[in-house]
Amino acid sequence: MAGRSGLGKGLDALIPGGSAALGAGAAAQVPLAAIAHNPRQPRQTFKEDELAGLAASIRQHGIIQPLIVASAMGGTYTLIAGERRLQAARRAGLKTVPVVIRSASDQQLLELALIENVQRADLNPIEEAQAFQHLAKEFGLSHEAIATRVAKSRVAVTNTLRLLEAAPAVKQALVDGKITEGHARALLTLTSSRAQEVALQRVVNLDLSVRQTELLARKLSGGRPAPPKKPRRNANAADVEKRLRASLGTKVALKPGKKGGTLTIHYYSDEELDALLERLL
Repeated sequence: MAGRSGLGKGLDALIPGGSAALGAGAAAQVPLAAIAHNPRQPRQTFKEDELAGLAASIRQHGIIQPLIVASAMGGTYTLIAGERRLQAARRAGLKTVPVVIRSASDQQLLELALIENVQRADLNPIEEAQAFQHLAKEFGLSHEAIATRVAKSRVAVTNTLRLLEAAPAVKQALVDGKITEGHARALLTLTSSRAQEVALQRVVNLDLSVRQTELLARKLSGGRPAPPKKPRRNANAADVEKRLRASLGTKVALKPGKKGGTLTIHYYSDEELDALLERLL
């Protein structure tokens, strides 16, 4: 598959033969009408212009990369990977398509479709979250196990799943690309759908950043932005500054750090610099 390298287990690990068998000699031509959509396909939205462009390419060059299917009852097949190519081939008017036939369980149908789409960055965040939810609820996979399969961190999987708790309007805005996952997570801190929708309108209308959305959500939830912490002055440092100012006759700033610190001595003319150098050296 033409995906990012190293992402997920991929076809090699999940189905016998895997992508190593995707050479031209391994593909068989089967009737397009005999291939059913993958019932576990997580991707629900496809851009019309992309499908039209792919269909035009298929008309001219054919399908270069075979679809991967599982054998079903009565000489039919279930698509494992290649949903966009399948739809584009139908638009292009093909009668047969090249396929590689593999065995796959229901879980593998979902995993493989998910991995393919994640590798191509084709899923929107809500589709990805719904696919993770299916793996967790239907097949009992932990967030850690899902993360391993799609080469993400466990925290990333958990955060993605949390998006399903957002108000419908927030989820739709995320699907439409009006807000980012960061915006959605900030809005999730508001406990009611109504509050999330009100905040969403402000975010979209004012084109707020994620940081501004976080501050807005905190304000709407009744919390006050945390005031910036003032650095504690070390009593010894203040005393040293005072003594140095008296000794050198100029402004001195001492900033202790975890290890060591900085000492800044100010001067306001070349003559003052010469006098300071004479004293110090």
